[in-house]
Amino acid sequence: MKNTWIIYTLALITFMVSTSEYVIAGILDKIAASNNVSVSAAGQLITVFAIANAVGSPLVVMATTKLNQRKLLMLSLVLMVLGSVMTITLPGFGFLVISRIILALGSGVFAIAAKTAAVKLAPPEKQAEAIGTVILGFSAAIIIGVPIGRLVATAYDWKLIFVGIGVLSLLSIFVIMRTIPATNNGAAVPLGKQLSYLKNQKILMGLGVTFFWQLGYGAMYSYIAPFLITVSSMSGREVSGALFAFGIATLIGSKFGGFMSDKIGNPKTLVGGLVVHCVALVLLSTIAKSTFVAIPLLMLWSFSAWSSGPGMQYNLVWLAPEASGIMLSLYGSFIQLGIAAAAGVGGIAVRNSSILAVSWIGAVSVAIAAITTAVSFTLNGKESRLRIKRPHYRSTDRTSI
Repeated sequence: MKNTWIIYTLALITFMVSTSEYVIAGILDKIAASNNVSVSAAGQLITVFAIANAVGSPLVVMATTKLNQRKLLMLSLVLMVLGSVMTITLPGFGFLVISRIILALGSGVFAIAAKTAAVKLAPPEKQAEAIGTVILGFSAAIIIGVPIGRLVATAYDWKLIFVGIGVLSLLSIFVIMRTIPATNNGAAVPLGKQLSYLKNQKILMGLGVTFFWQLGYGAMYSYIAPFLITVSSMSGREVSGALFAFGIATLIGSKFGGFMSDKIGNPKTLVGGLVVHCVALVLLSTIAKSTFVAIPLLMLWSFSAWSSGPGMQYNLVWLAPEASGIMLSLYGSFIQLGIAAAAGVGGIAVRNSSILAVSWIGAVSVAIAAITTAVSFTLNGKESRLRIKRPHYRSTDRTSI
């Protein structure tokens, strides 16, 4: 019972940390105005954050394999405090870019460490659900953190948001110190060994699925507001309501995905979720002509998309349990690469075709992820049967990407 509350504490801190990433999208105009740059230039802060998170977080995790869970979580929060202080105090857009890089490293490392800690705190039959609980923090940042950030930026000053993030990060250091056990992350894994994981076909397939899944989700999500206004003829107020419903579905989906992965296994949960995700994107582009139809489809899409995350991450952890932090850092990197690719591909599609193109691109990308997942599980099933026939091989009772 105690560990359950610790896991929810990690989810709560994840909400605060993730808000530092997502809130920028809601206050770009404020940041642009205060720094005398265009909105498109300010938008590069999102790209910088994604790249720094994707590339830097795994490097930090690899360089700190000797640190125990508690120390790694505290280190990530120290980076959050430093990045927040820089955002508040240093003038000019250049320093703001640097502060975003530091915040990206802090939030990326915390996300990896929090999910790793959650897996180790949970019993074996609840590990995927534990990851899903931590992911609730990401969902809450989208639903609550971004709107609150917009209200604060409108009523006061956008930098006040980062005052709050800095203070809460500092308080969270003391919470982590008191609640997270100083469990060793295991023997330090040499860099060569860490990189060798990328030679593992199953791990590469899992990361490939992650990339195409996020590309398919991100291509649509990046342009969701103009999509709803154009295709479904929603008003601005209706779009706000639709996005709130979307956010609620992400919360339910991430928790449900972890629960079902533990309950019925990853193969059925992942393949089923990806198929529903693909179908929802197709339906959004074909029959979502009114608010009445669009909102339920939007929630179905969000629910199915976020239900896949816990199982994907648990699969990677299961494939290399001795390097769970590294697996989760690679997962985070491929998520960020998918976000960057989605924004670029979606932008090209919108400029050269129509807003409907983003949903079709998303559907195709998710279909690739679903097919790859199904093929991977089929191959693993055959391998398991071969192991049963050949006793000198070590058998396993689970399949994974």
